[in-house]
Amino acid sequence: MTHVTQEATTASPVKPEASTRRRRARSRRVGKVSWPVYALLIIAVVISVFPLYYMFVIASVGASAVTSIPPRLYPGLNFFDIAAKVFETVPFLQSLLNSVIVSLVVAVVTSLLCALAGFAFAKLQFPGRNALFLIVLLTMTVPAQLSVIPQYLIISWLDWVDTLQAIILPGLASAFGIFWMRQHLSTTLNDELMAAARIDGANSWQIFWRIGFPVVRPAAFVLGLITFTGVWNDFMWPFIVLKSPELFTVQIALKQLQANRTIDLALTMGGSFMATLPLLIVFFFVGRRMVAGIMDGAFKG
Repeated sequence: MTHVTQEATTASPVKPEASTRRRRARSRRVGKVSWPVYALLIIAVVISVFPLYYMFVIASVGASAVTSIPPRLYPGLNFFDIAAKVFETVPFLQSLLNSVIVSLVVAVVTSLLCALAGFAFAKLQFPGRNALFLIVLLTMTVPAQLSVIPQYLIISWLDWVDTLQAIILPGLASAFGIFWMRQHLSTTLNDELMAAARIDGANSWQIFWRIGFPVVRPAAFVLGLITFTGVWNDFMWPFIVLKSPELFTVQIALKQLQANRTIDLALTMGGSFMATLPLLIVFFFVGRRMVAGIMDGAFKG
């Protein structure tokens, strides 16, 4: 018996040093990025940035930058002249302000309302919950163009045509936002924590505001940023309901830069470049937080 024990004891175990070396080598392989990956990333960045850069080139040179052979790829000195002409042609600053107001209000309210609806679908028990959620998902399959006439009839009935609330109200909630928040809340909000809160006397609103919403705040921020970008770039619905130049959003103002039969490319590209700058500034300051919010949901899901 002692002999067997001694043999088992003297059996050569796996050396911890070798195991540590293997783990370190594996981590180096995982963390190492080869040069083809960097090359592909550089190519992707160039392809993504080039349209914006070429837009600036046309706005600073003129329409001759497009027709010249070979095409001119470096900017000129006329950008500020083109920008001044844009401000003279349309009320561009007022249009930018209108877009900021509309996009910001819709983004903030949508994040809150979709978080509330997502909390209800994810954590509250009520009759018809699954059927209602299925209806919400089915609305994502309906093209947005089909809702234009009913929306316009409702806005006309409310006497909101040619007002900013006409483009704010229809976008205050979205099926995608409800689905997005429901998925995050179902995986990040602990049922035991909710039960403990109810034992302490908290109602559903208090649980959502004090526990649920802080947990999914990164996801709500990402949803708000996506909504802000979508509303900022929206053209069709504001073009239908807005008539007064002082209420135009920036996309409608860009449309007014085009003449009936001819298009001044320098003027149009200058306005488009200046309309894109606010989005670039927003993404520059909050881009990391957006990526962190997406990755937070990816890891917790």
